[in-house]
Amino acid sequence: MQTLTVELEDRSYPINIGAGLLQQHSLLQAAVPARDILLVSNTTVAPLYAGAVKSALADRRIVEVILPDGEQHKSLATAGRVFDVLVANRFGRDALVLALGGGVIGDLAGFVAACYQRGVDFVQVPTTLLAQVDSSVGGKTAVNHPGGKNLIGAFYQPREVLTDTEVLGTLPPRELQAGLAEVIKYGMICDLAFFEWLERNIDALRRLDAPSLGYAIFRSCQIKAQIVGRDEREQGERALLNLGHTFAHAIEAATGYVEWLHGEAVGVGLLLAAGLSQRLGTLRTDEVARVESLLKRAGLRTEAPQIGAARAAEFMSIDKKVKSGRVRLVLLKGLGQAHITGEYADAALHDTLRERFGA
Repeated sequence: MQTLTVELEDRSYPINIGAGLLQQHSLLQAAVPARDILLVSNTTVAPLYAGAVKSALADRRIVEVILPDGEQHKSLATAGRVFDVLVANRFGRDALVLALGGGVIGDLAGFVAACYQRGVDFVQVPTTLLAQVDSSVGGKTAVNHPGGKNLIGAFYQPREVLTDTEVLGTLPPRELQAGLAEVIKYGMICDLAFFEWLERNIDALRRLDAPSLGYAIFRSCQIKAQIVGRDEREQGERALLNLGHTFAHAIEAATGYVEWLHGEAVGVGLLLAAGLSQRLGTLRTDEVARVESLLKRAGLRTEAPQIGAARAAEFMSIDKKVKSGRVRLVLLKGLGQAHITGEYADAALHDTLRERFGA
C-alpha cells in the first residue's frame, strides 16, 4: 500500500492506494470511526463490493442507499432521496456517509454529507479509474443542473480516500478508457515526463498491468494532492486541473448527460484545448498530434458531437470559471505547461468550436 496526504492543515487526510484494500478490514475500520453509517452506492457497484464494506463494518449500523447508475442521476432530486433516508433513520451529526462507487456517487454523496446537518463526515471508496485518479481527491462535491454540470455544490473534504486498485478488474473497458483521459490530463498540465511515460505504457494500462496502474494512479493523485494543498478552493492554480473540462462540460450538458461518459468528454476537451493553443501559436502541430495519438491509443473518442459552435459557446458561458463575463480557459504553452487565461482571441476560439462542433 502507498499513502499520500492531502495537506490542508486540520482538514488533511490520507489517500491509501493498493491492491485488495477492501479485504483489509482494519483499514476500513480505522477510516470509519462512526457508529451510524450511510452507505451510498449504485446498482452496478453495490452487488460487487458492498458486501466487503458491510463485512468489515459488521459491528456498526449501516443503512444503504442504492441509486441508479449514470451521470443523469447526479441531480438535486437524487440528492433529495438520500437526504430523506438520513432523516427517516434519524442520523445525527456523528454519522458518516461512505461513498462506494465512481465519480457520480462520490460527488453526490459528498454533497449530501456537506449539507446534512451542516456537515457530517464522509469517506471515499472510489471504484472507477476516473474516480481513483481525480474526483475522489480534493473535496469538490456537486450535483448537476440542466443548465450545466456541477453548478450546485460545495468544497468539502473527505476523512479519507481508500483506493483499491483490484476493483478495476471488474470495470468495463469503456469506463477504464474514460479514466485514462484524466490520467493523460495530468501529464499535459505539469509533467512532461509523465506524459512521455504514458506514451510508452498506455497499452499496459489498458491491459490492467498492476505495476503500471499503481504508478499511474499514485502519480495522478500526487499531482492533484499537491495542487489542492496549495489552492483548495480554486482561487488560482487549482483551475489548471480543469484542462479540457470547460469544453467537456459543454458536451455533457448539450447531450443530456447520457450519451458521453465524463472522461470521454474530457478526452475531446483536451484535444480542443490543444487545438486552440496551436491556433494561438503556443503549441506546435506535432505536440497536438501527440495528444491526439495518445487519446486514440487509450481507446478514447476524438471526434466531438455536432452540437454546433453557438450551442457549445452557450454552455461554456455559464462555466464556473467565467469571471466578469469572460470564459477563462486552461490552455497550453507546451506539453506539461498549462496556464489559465482569459486573454485569447475570440475569433480563434470561435474557429476552434466551429471546426470541432460544427457551425
